[in-house]
Amino acid sequence: MTAWELEALFGRLSRLPDVEADNLQAYDATDRLLLETAEAYLGPDSQVVVIGDRYGALTLGALSGPGVGHVRVNQDLFTGRAALQRNAAAAGLDGRYTPHELRRELLQDADLVLLQLPKSLAELEEIADAVARFAGPAAVLLAGGRVKHMSVGMNAVLEKYFSAVQPQLARQKSRILVAKGPMPVPDEPPFPVVEANPELGITVCAHGAVFSGARLDIGTRYLLGFLDRIPAARQVVDLGCGTGILATMYARHQPGARVIATDQSAAAVASATATAAANGLAERISVIHDDAMSSLEAGSVDLILLNPPFHLGASVHAGAGLKLFEAAARVLAPGGELWTVYNSHLQYRPALERYVGPTVEEGRNPKFTVTRSRKA
Repeated sequence: MTAWELEALFGRLSRLPDVEADNLQAYDATDRLLLETAEAYLGPDSQVVVIGDRYGALTLGALSGPGVGHVRVNQDLFTGRAALQRNAAAAGLDGRYTPHELRRELLQDADLVLLQLPKSLAELEEIADAVARFAGPAAVLLAGGRVKHMSVGMNAVLEKYFSAVQPQLARQKSRILVAKGPMPVPDEPPFPVVEANPELGITVCAHGAVFSGARLDIGTRYLLGFLDRIPAARQVVDLGCGTGILATMYARHQPGARVIATDQSAAAVASATATAAANGLAERISVIHDDAMSSLEAGSVDLILLNPPFHLGASVHAGAGLKLFEAAARVLAPGGELWTVYNSHLQYRPALERYVGPTVEEGRNPKFTVTRSRKA
């Protein structure tokens, strides 16, 4: 594929159904650099795997390369999976990739793995372990990222699982790490991490990509301090559930509630499922991989608990929270409540009033605000 053809492909990509804005793109320079670097490793029968593709740039770019008939893909985010499907159809390339979870069927006999480096070292370690565990002995991992988001810790993680890790020269503020020689791994994979939380009296399970790991993040801790004031409800959603701590604690506090834990991260869904099972609540907590409750019916929920993100990828952007507020307004029944904890500097209250309904501040500390919004 020529540089012109690659740029034409990138220019047609959409982020939908994720948030779109003038300062948010469906590709970056790392996608381009990974594809250019991959050309030296591709042969007529190469088995190519793509991990962490955000909106389809890597997958569709690889499929447009010489000799690549099919690609296996792993994406954590629901929005990324939907965007790839949409972009593949628009490019006439649907049917030439298969989605997989981070398991053997994704990586077995893979020769070349293209990876957009994740933000967290824990997520990188889970991926590196999977490549070393399941890919072929001659597999090459090309891991790329924006230089400003890379750290020497990433090299150290890869060096635990590969005999040779070689950083390449940076180009266009991106860099590739070339990892070769997968090394033997222990029988038991390092994830999910399973930890008892004595503060809450529950067990928490966490895959590498989940925010805060198995720890209790401080925003969730602050919202849990209002648990006795959050009303009893029959149908409850933990929106953006992460490891499922809010869902688990509410289900324990209100034995009559049916709780839905939902997240757009597949790693979060797997973690919350494991957390619910570890605490004997698998029958009362349903876990759904979804984007902004798109699979839930309008007016079907009495209560939503939300600790919204304020990043879209590496960008600070309020759009992620606003999208969830709008979704909450659709899914809440009349009189239903949305309880939200957020960084106080974000000043979400006017948006909550606009999207959901009358909103009162239930509490504030030096960092966080908790609000209660009632659906009119």
